[in-house]
Amino acid sequence: MSKLPAPLNNLPLPIIGSPLFIISNPKLVIAQCIAGVVGSMPALNARPAEQLEEWLIEITEALAAYNKANPGKPAAPFAINQIVHKSNDRLDHDMALCVKYKVPIIITSLGAREDINAAAHSYGGVVLHDIINNKFARKAIEKGADGLIAVAAGAGGHAGVKSPFALIQEIRQWFDGPIALSGAIASGGAVLAAQAMGADFAYIGSAFIATDEARAVEAYKQAIVDSNSDDIVYSNLFTGVHGNYLAASIRAAGMDPDNLPEGDVKTMNFGGGEGSKSKAWKDIWGSGQGIGAITKVQSTAALVAQLKREYDEARARLKLG
Repeated sequence: MSKLPAPLNNLPLPIIGSPLFIISNPKLVIAQCIAGVVGSMPALNARPAEQLEEWLIEITEALAAYNKANPGKPAAPFAINQIVHKSNDRLDHDMALCVKYKVPIIITSLGAREDINAAAHSYGGVVLHDIINNKFARKAIEKGADGLIAVAAGAGGHAGVKSPFALIQEIRQWFDGPIALSGAIASGGAVLAAQAMGADFAYIGSAFIATDEARAVEAYKQAIVDSNSDDIVYSNLFTGVHGNYLAASIRAAGMDPDNLPEGDVKTMNFGGGEGSKSKAWKDIWGSGQGIGAITKVQSTAALVAQLKREYDEARARLKLG
């Protein structure tokens, strides 16, 4: 395992909750952290931009109060996801707030910038960067990221096509820092498997959609429960970048999930306004291939307890303690 920086060291469970566009909110982040996993949300979920500071205050104050009341069992740290794509006209504003409130972990996506990494490092923050292949992984570390989120085939939202076995082994040939693995992980056994192949953490998203705290409509949550990997469609139509989506939501939008046209990366837009891409993500539901393991909607605390139980059972099966 890697030598981990302070914010990522000694987590109760080796899990990072992935930032879910539109769905993640302070309620979910706080519940994740108190349950013992890293909670996260995209900065762009706060709309208008002024809401981000309100949310950062809410999260930091809630976790500080919990830690004061539970000194022997502190909450896990939280993370904010920054979209570093050129269309994100809020990036500088949002990053300044992250510096102000000393967000422990910054997750960067769709681009790597040295100045963003330096801003996080200025107060002791850790930067993890989303990558889909070994080439992008090298670029991220060269530009100052502390660790990587390896987004393998089967991950929800913007996903790569690499097998997790190939992706992790190639990165581990040259990088000994923190790695979180994303891609169809929705059980405690899968968390242990991610560690077995060389990752430090499992990066879990879709399972948290089907929780009480998630800001998703009930139909979305139930679709996660009712669906499996056969119901996942990989398409670049909706944002210009390939991602995994629930077929049921595509049908509900009046399209045939088996005959979708090609998208165009030039249409990708993460501007600060209430643009068409936000609406597209709201109507078309992202999901990873691991959802066959999700059988009910439950609280975040109950889900994390289930993952821990499954993780311990997997270790026992392999006689790891």
